[in-house]
Amino acid sequence: MIENQHSETFIFRISPIIKLTLLSLYIALTIPLPFLSEATNAPVSPVILAVGLTLGTVALYAALTERVITNDKGIQVCYPVWVPDLFRKGWYLPWTEIKALKPRTTGQGGLVYYFLNNSGQGYLLPMRVVGFAKLVRIVEAKTGIDTTDVRPLSQPWMYLILFGCTILLLLIDAWTISNAIAIS
Repeated sequence: MIENQHSETFIFRISPIIKLTLLSLYIALTIPLPFLSEATNAPVSPVILAVGLTLGTVALYAALTERVITNDKGIQVCYPVWVPDLFRKGWYLPWTEIKALKPRTTGQGGLVYYFLNNSGQGYLLPMRVVGFAKLVRIVEAKTGIDTTDVRPLSQPWMYLILFGCTILLLLIDAWTISNAIAIS
């Protein structure tokens, strides 16, 4: 196990391409709704929809502010102070309490990893951070657990393809909104 002689703190944030893609996709999927509500005289007010969608945007952005912090004592997942604990809870795990890193299959067939502490409780290893390979090297150095097979859940090119599709959806949204305004 490699140990640092001095304490180094590393902060890993969610990848900007993931943030941009997910926020853009949310906007692309929801932006036409208030316009369509007005154009079709739906029972839900466009103002109420706009307020709800704005709150949803803030909630999604809050979820995407997750940070992973490592130092000589442990690993922590946390959020900025403006994100209420009720909304998203972080966690802290000292290196000495990490017993194993166990893979679990997701419902879509992907593979995620959980830290298991001495009492068997699981903590999800964040996999969408910038510098994931460095994070995994730190975990291996601090715990002695072999991380050779640990890979990110998805590759950046997957998000680039999704972002491209989102841009196409935004173009369709522009057409939809312009038609909805013309009808109103």
